[in-house]
Amino acid sequence: MNSTSDEIKDDYNFISEALIDIYDQIMRIEESEIRKSQFKDITAKELHLIHTIGLHDRKTTSEVSRVLKLSKGTLTANLNNLEKKGYIIRMINQQDRRIINLGLTSKGRLLYRAHYAFHRQLVESCLKGFDGSDIRKMRQALVNVEKFIDEVSSK
Repeated sequence: MNSTSDEIKDDYNFISEALIDIYDQIMRIEESEIRKSQFKDITAKELHLIHTIGLHDRKTTSEVSRVLKLSKGTLTANLNNLEKKGYIIRMINQQDRRIINLGLTSKGRLLYRAHYAFHRQLVESCLKGFDGSDIRKMRQALVNVEKFIDEVSSK
């Protein structure tokens, strides 16, 4: 193997290990911060569901389940828990009363804003020193990862 091939292999290994480590570390940080906060009654997975509802305010359960790639049954169970804990609210759609939209309560919005701020700091840290071209390359790499995950999860 020539040195270029070795460098590419090293880059691939580094990226693979970094993706796993980053995911693990973020989950660990979030779980730790939840335990220290006033929101001790939720898990990191519930936190991400709250975050998704915050990003997609007033969407239906079906729309949120597609975004999260969860079955409606799994999502409904999680939504029931978050509603009991006071983080989300189900609202009747004014145009079609058969449709239920999801939203955050004031408690849910407070948690969403804190979580969003953490992720904003994470992204700013990640992009430090990048120019527009670098950011577009990073974005394309992340789009490629999402496409791969979609392909694998749909099998």
